[in-house]
Amino acid sequence: MLIGQYSTKAESNGRVILPKKIRKNFAKKVIISRGYDNCLLLIDPENFSQVTQDILRRSFLDPDQRDTERFLLGSAFEVEIDKQGRIIIPETLRQYSKIKEEVVFVGLANRVEIWSKYGWQKHQAYLISHSQEIAKRLLSSQTEEK
Repeated sequence: MLIGQYSTKAESNGRVILPKKIRKNFAKKVIISRGYDNCLLLIDPENFSQVTQDILRRSFLDPDQRDTERFLLGSAFEVEIDKQGRIIIPETLRQYSKIKEEVVFVGLANRVEIWSKYGWQKHQAYLISHSQEIAKRLLSSQTEEK
């Protein structure tokens, strides 16, 4: 299972080493894509296939649907994990996520978010100060669905 937070450094060409506890959950290739909140998503191809199927269930005639496809699928890259356990984050994704040097990997069960250190610190501060409000919104939306 992909859980925990791990920090590492990125080289100027975007090469980063995947933390060992994250790397062991992937084969030789991974999908990396834009995520929400200026982070990146790292997901194995099988899970990404499921995400793709879930996204494509709706009609492309819906403009929000098309934008979701563009945002997540249009920014996706298949990248190889080299023998040293490293990947190269494509330039367009580094620009989007503002990843320069320090990188944080956050395991979220079936996927990993990749953050710039500054972006993660900022978002984590938000989560800490708003966690109760977020939980209440989730609970109320689940209650409404029933």
